Amino acid sequence: MFSALEQAKMAFLHDEVPVGAVIMKDDILLASSYNLVKTTSDPTAHAEILALRAASQILGTSYLEGCDLYVTLEPCAMCAAAIALAKIRCLYFGAYDPKGGGVDHGAQIFKHSLHKPTVVGGICETECANLLIDFFQTRR
Repeated sequence: MFSALEQAKMAFLHDEVPVGAVIMKDDILLASSYNLVKTTSDPTAHAEILALRAASQILGTSYLEGCDLYVTLEPCAMCAAAIALAKIRCLYFGAYDPKGGGVDHGAQIFKHSLHKPTVVGGICETECANLLIDFFQTRR
């Protein structure tokens, strides 16, 4: 999760919503990214999506079986659906997102998907949440 937090801090520095994601396989870092929605003018450029794309390119497959995703915020419905389609083994996330989350909140995508990764939420929750709080406080 520490690597995902470093990615989130990079997003913060680039005036992006500070969410970071990393994908690991067999203790090897395959891909890392942070939100680039504003930078790329792409509403789908969430950290999770970008990391999934990069890991898929590295492995040469759209199925990331045996891979684990670490992300600093509960994924939204779009990202959760992509995680299920990629067949991620385990999803670890930091802060819960009662308003926009799609895993434990909102659409609860994995309750309705064919592939259901193991999910562990609340890892480094305070640090992940504080980074988001600090970001949005500077914009109000």
